[in-house]
Amino acid sequence: MSMALKQVFNKDRTFRPKRKFEPGTQRFDLHKKAQASLNAGLDLKQAVQLPHGEDLNDWVAVHVVDFFNRINLIYGTISDSCTDQTCPNMSGGPKYEYRWQDEHKYKRPTALSAPKYMSLLMDWIEVQINNENIFPTNVGTPFPKTFMQVAKKILSRLFRVFVHVYIHHFDRVSQMGAEAHVNTCYKHFYYFVVEFNLTDHKELEPLKEMTSRMCH
Repeated sequence: MSMALKQVFNKDRTFRPKRKFEPGTQRFDLHKKAQASLNAGLDLKQAVQLPHGEDLNDWVAVHVVDFFNRINLIYGTISDSCTDQTCPNMSGGPKYEYRWQDEHKYKRPTALSAPKYMSLLMDWIEVQINNENIFPTNVGTPFPKTFMQVAKKILSRLFRVFVHVYIHHFDRVSQMGAEAHVNTCYKHFYYFVVEFNLTDHKELEPLKEMTSRMCH
């Protein structure tokens, strides 16, 4: 990464503070293993594969947190150009509009501005990954039966951040010279969700053409 780009990504512009893994835990070791594969310049398709002898739930949990941190950072860098005025609807071009729904205030799918949607999304993901009943951190504590279902929901919603950034804010990404960084993060995410079937194919439709060019 260039120095200029490092400065952009090192500014405290993450939308939310980074979630870190505790040193000495199995999850921390897995995180380091995943990072080592990426830093070794391994083909991303290979890097996402489950290491021999590791638990799939643990591998998915590590990646969900890692993608949350990195996509958070990507959105944080363009958030000054994503406002209620510029993006009154959370969308990915004219064909795709994303509505927010949760168990609290928005019990029905509700149209929101992109920044409002992003804020609710990051809050919601943070609650999930900090919930010991969903993402247990103690070795030996089993994952709940609903874990994969929650992970899929988180990843599907994070994919929408890529859709919005690529379709509505890629000029800003280009201005900062961040295309290579964002593209690598996208490819890593795409190969991961496809490898473990963690996102519905219809969710991937908005970036289908770009993906076919980028991810052979």
